[in-house]
Amino acid sequence: MNEYKLQGLTCGNCAREMEEQIKQLENGEGTRILYNSSKLVLSEGVNMQEVEKILSSDGAAIMKEKPHDHSEHDQAHVHSHSSNDNMKILIGLSAIIFFSAIYVDTQLNNLVPVIMYLTAAATSGYPTFIKGAKNLFKLKFNIDTLMTIALIGAFSIGEWKEGTLVAILFGINELLEGLGMEKARKSMEELLKVAPKEAVLLENGQERVVPISTLVVGDLVLVKSGQKIPSDGIVASGRSSVNEAAITGEAMPVEKEADEKVFGGSINNEGVLKVKITKEYKDSSLAKILHLVEEAQETKTPTEQFINRFAKYYTPIIMVISTLVMIIPPLLLNGEWGFWFYQGLAVLIVGCPCALILSSPIAIVSGIARNAKNGILIKGGVFLEQLGKIDTIAFDKTGTLTKGHPYVERMVVFDEENFLHVAGSVEKSSSHPIAKAVMEKVNGEKIPLAEPEEINTISGQGVSAVIDGKPYKVGNEKSIVFSFPSNVLENIDTLKSEGYTLVIVSSEEEVLGLFGITDEIREESKDIIGELYSSGIRNAVMLTGDHNKTAEKVAKQVGLTNYYAGLLPDEKVAKVKELTEGGKVAMVGDGINDAPALATADLGIAMGKGTDSAIETADIVLMQDHLGKLPSAIKISKRVNKIIKLNISLALGLKLIALLLTIPGLLTLWIAILSDMGATILVTLISLTVMFGEKKQITPR
Repeated sequence: MNEYKLQGLTCGNCAREMEEQIKQLENGEGTRILYNSSKLVLSEGVNMQEVEKILSSDGAAIMKEKPHDHSEHDQAHVHSHSSNDNMKILIGLSAIIFFSAIYVDTQLNNLVPVIMYLTAAATSGYPTFIKGAKNLFKLKFNIDTLMTIALIGAFSIGEWKEGTLVAILFGINELLEGLGMEKARKSMEELLKVAPKEAVLLENGQERVVPISTLVVGDLVLVKSGQKIPSDGIVASGRSSVNEAAITGEAMPVEKEADEKVFGGSINNEGVLKVKITKEYKDSSLAKILHLVEEAQETKTPTEQFINRFAKYYTPIIMVISTLVMIIPPLLLNGEWGFWFYQGLAVLIVGCPCALILSSPIAIVSGIARNAKNGILIKGGVFLEQLGKIDTIAFDKTGTLTKGHPYVERMVVFDEENFLHVAGSVEKSSSHPIAKAVMEKVNGEKIPLAEPEEINTISGQGVSAVIDGKPYKVGNEKSIVFSFPSNVLENIDTLKSEGYTLVIVSSEEEVLGLFGITDEIREESKDIIGELYSSGIRNAVMLTGDHNKTAEKVAKQVGLTNYYAGLLPDEKVAKVKELTEGGKVAMVGDGINDAPALATADLGIAMGKGTDSAIETADIVLMQDHLGKLPSAIKISKRVNKIIKLNISLALGLKLIALLLTIPGLLTLWIAILSDMGATILVTLISLTVMFGEKKQITPR
C-alpha cells in the first residue's frame, strides 16, 4: 500500500464519494481516503492518472508521498492556508458585488442587476457549478449536483437575489467546514512536530550533524541545553533535568544522570548530556506514539460507521422528497406549479449531509489530540468512544495502585547489635526486590557490613550465609527450624494479620528481628478512586495475586470496597469476564503481566512510562508512571460522546425543521441553505470545545 498526502480535502461526504469511485478502478479495492488526517491510501497497480482525475473533480490533489515524514506538515499547512485565503477573497468579492446589485436593483429596472447577481454567484460558487455540471452529465447526484440544479432552477424562475444569496452562503458553508476540520488537524499536527529531525553524532571526538533516521543502536550523540534527545537511549555521561512532556504529558522536569534511560523527543533543559542510542528512531517510544496517534484518527467508531451508511442514502431520499414536493401539490391539490417548483428546489438544498458527517470526526480528533497532549495515548476513536461508556474499572494492584517497589514499613528488633548488620551482610549481593527493600533500610541506618561466606539460596525459604564465623538465615517462616518464643510468635501473627510480607532474620538458635515488607501505595491512588466515582464510574475493583490480608489492607487504604485476592492470571481473566456481564469494563494494569486480562476487558488500559509492551498491549496507554490523568481522560471521552449525540441531533433537527416548513409552503432557498450552514457552524464550534476546558488533574505529591 502507498500513502499520499492530500490538499484541498475539505468535505467529508466528498471524501467518501471519491473513495467509492477509486475503489471501482482496477486494483482499487483497498483504497482508503482518510479525511481526518487528509491522506490517501492506495493499493499497488492503481492507475494514478485516473485517481488524480477523480480527486481533481472534487478540488482535491495529491501533494506528496510519505506522509509519515513529519517535516512535511509545515508545507502541507502552507498549501491549506493559501487555498483558504483565496476562498475568503472570492467570497468577500462576491458579497460586495451582491450588495451592490441589491442597491442597483432598487435604482434601475434592467439587465444590469441581473448580470451583477450572476457575477456574484459565479465568483463564490464556480467550483460548485463546475463539479455539479460534470456530475449532471454522469448522472451522479451529490451536494454539488443538487446545488447546481437548485441555482439553475432559481435563476430560471427569476429568483436572482435568492439564488445568489444561496451561492454565497454555500461558499461560506464550505469554507467553514474546511476551516473546522483544519483546526482539528492542526491540533494533531502540533503533536507530530515534537519529533526531532537532526542529531549531533559523536565520532572519534568529532561532532557531526546527521538526520535522526541515520542513527543506529550504539551511536553516541551529544545533546546540548534546549535540544531534543533524538531517540531512546541511556545517559553515557552528564547530568541534567529533562522535559518528558512529549512522551508522558508531564510538565515537571525529570532529573537524569549516567546510566538512566531517556526518551526520544524529550528536551534537555540545561547542561550537556552524552546519550548512547538504544533504539533506532523508527523503533523509539515517540515514533510509535506518533504513528499510533496518526492511525487513531482514522479508526471509525460505530457511530461514524452508522452516519456514513445513513449519509449514503440520505441524499437520494431527499431527491425523491424534492420531486414529490414539486409535483404532488400541483397535480393533486391544485397548487401553483411555479410556487411548488420553488419549494422543491429548496428541499434539494436540504439534501446536503455535510453537517451530519462532520458531527463526529472533529470531536473525535480533538479528543484524541487533547488526551495525547496529556500523555494519554488512545489508539482509536472507537476506544475513545468506549472509554466514555465504561461503568466498571478493574485495577491490578502491583505497579498500578501501588508503586511496585517493596519497602520496609515495620521493623521488630530482638537483637539490636546484630539484626541490621546480619540482614545487610546477607542480602547485599542479592538482586531480589525484597532484598533490595531490606538493603534500602539497612543503608539508611548506615550500619557497617561484613563479607558473607558460604551463601546458599534455599528455594521457597530464603538465604543462608556465614557472617563473622556464625551461620544465619534471612527468609520466611519455613526457614526457621526451632520453635518460636511466645513474644516472637505474637509479633509474627500481628505483622501477618496487618498484611505485611514477613522477612525473619535468625541465627541457629534465636530470631534477631522481623521486617514487615509492603508495596508502597501510590500517593494519588485514594484521590483517583474518588475522582473516578465522581466522573460516573459506578464500580471500581482490585484484582491481585497477592494474599487476602495484603489485598484487604491496600483496598482499605485506597478506598476500594471490592477486591479479589489470590488470583492467578487465568483467574483474573475469568473475573474480568464475570464483570463484563454486568456492564462495560476497563482493566488497568502494567501491560506486561496483565496482558490476558487487558485483552479480555472491553477496554485495556496500561501503565506505560513509554514501555514497548504497554504501548503494544493495551487500547489506551497512560504514558506517565501514575493514574493521575485517568479521570480527566474519562471526562474528555464522556464529553466527546455527548457532543457527538448533540451534533447529530442539531444536524438532523435543523434539516427536519426546514423540511417541515414545506408543509405550509414557507421553505425558501436561503432558509434551506441556512439550515445546513447553521448546523455546520454549530457542529464545528461545539466539537472544537473539546480542545479546551478543565485542566484539573491529580498528580503524585
